Amino acid sequence: MRHVELEACVRSEKARHVYDNVLRWERYPELAPHVQSTTVHATHPDPEAGSSWELHFRSGLLRWTERDRFLPDRLEIHFEQTEGDFDAFSGTWRLEQRGDDVAVRFSADFDFGIPSLEGILDPIAERVIRETVAWAVTGLFPRTDLVGDTGLDDSAPGLPATV
Repeated sequence: MRHVELEACVRSEKARHVYDNVLRWERYPELAPHVQSTTVHATHPDPEAGSSWELHFRSGLLRWTERDRFLPDRLEIHFEQTEGDFDAFSGTWRLEQRGDDVAVRFSADFDFGIPSLEGILDPIAERVIRETVAWAVTGLFPRTDLVGDTGLDDSAPGLPATV
């Protein structure tokens, strides 16, 4: 199982506003170049929400469908793959108001279920997922700083520096 995290600080925003925009998966193809397409099957406030994703990955597409659980009172989004290219893929978005700013934390675990290729596939998938989240949040909110050791390539076009 491989773990990926990204933390960002959205400056001068309200947590609920950031939350309401982060869950707009249909916007991710215009925000993040790795995202080929997203299909939203149902979204908040529907309790049976779900979405399908296609990300550019190596020389093809990485595809999956996920169940999305929105917990607006806790400013959390939980997701879990129901079918797709991963053997397992699940994670959480957590948001928190910190003074005038909003802390956004994305955390996910994935496994392709192919031990002989994990040394090749896992680092690429981790980078693609992390960059997709970074591009999406910074695209939605230009006054965003990525926090800590993001593991991102600082030369990736359009990604802000970390603080």
